[in-house]
Amino acid sequence: MAVVGAGPAGASAAREAARAGARVVLLERAAFPRYKTCGGGLIGLSRAALPEGFELPVRQRIDAITFTQQGRRERTKRDRDGGMLALVNRTDFDHALVKAAVEAGAQLREGAVVTGVEQAEATGKSTKDRAARLADGTVLLTLADGSQVSARAVVGADGSASRVARHVGVTCRQVDLGLEAEIPVPPEVAARWAGRVLIDWGPVRGSYGWVFPKGDTLTVGVIAARGGGEETRAYYRDFVERLGLAEFPAAQDSGHLTRCRTADSPLSRGRVLVAGDAAGLLDPWTREGISYALRSGRLAGEAAARMATVPQPAGERSVEEAAAEYRDRIEALLGAEMAAGERLLAAFEKRPGFFHAAVTTLPVAWRAFAEVCHGRTTFAELLRSRAAQAALRAIS
Repeated sequence: MAVVGAGPAGASAAREAARAGARVVLLERAAFPRYKTCGGGLIGLSRAALPEGFELPVRQRIDAITFTQQGRRERTKRDRDGGMLALVNRTDFDHALVKAAVEAGAQLREGAVVTGVEQAEATGKSTKDRAARLADGTVLLTLADGSQVSARAVVGADGSASRVARHVGVTCRQVDLGLEAEIPVPPEVAARWAGRVLIDWGPVRGSYGWVFPKGDTLTVGVIAARGGGEETRAYYRDFVERLGLAEFPAAQDSGHLTRCRTADSPLSRGRVLVAGDAAGLLDPWTREGISYALRSGRLAGEAAARMATVPQPAGERSVEEAAAEYRDRIEALLGAEMAAGERLLAAFEKRPGFFHAAVTTLPVAWRAFAEVCHGRTTFAELLRSRAAQAALRAIS
């Protein structure tokens, strides 16, 4: 089987499938270690989804969050247990996950850019030549260098601009623009941020900004709905300037799009599955995606291993069953969390001041937020309470 993309979702899928006995090739367009635009904040659900014995390359552990609303009404909240978040550089984190996949038996192929996906089952028709190549229930991946990879199952984990997702037919209802920089700072500036992150509820509808300290570097960014690009860029410039960080040259300065799937978006097509950002799996409100990538990647790896190892010719029914089980598990676990995030985003867009006041002045709200960070609960579980439902109705 083949996994396209070696981020958290792809590396997790490759490792899981290899451990299940499948022969796995992990296709990655870049060469490791490689930079990835991302805040790199790991909540408890992300840490719990890591391989057993995985040595997490933590740059800083967080026990305090400073909240502001457009730079005002500053309030810092500390967690009595500590360790709400673990901050990593995606360069180190992704590389470590890939190493874990390779150690489990996956073969890494770098510089492999997938430009085409073909499978006879998915198209329902083909030329005689294509039918001859694909009649045995395989997927054919064409690479930019002209080479091809044939696999009995494929996991697409190639990010929010996924080529594999286009083949599957993934549709998204929410697209956001994130702007971010990695800013090296002097020791005295780094010391002021040690152990603490900043969350700023922004001026653009549904937006927020962040500062994640990672030793001598700060990851600084903002995110908002795509479509108001100039407003988002203005917020980003003002945010960096307001924090007194504009004088420090950025080591990396980039933008990226995040996409949330529609509720009925497909997760598979024939022998091809999608996971992580390629499937549009992330929290609509916070846009946190690493926990979704790790969990969906593991589930996709399990399902793809079943597809790849089932004997022929009675394999197609098992392929359909594996795909259906993958879809059901994703919907039950991550679909419920995404639905909760959608409700929270809708309320936040209407009343950001209410959210700021609640999390900074109400102990129960702050404790709930901290518990989500720790991974002891989820927004979906919290929204089942009558108090939370009443608050959302009042906002709406």
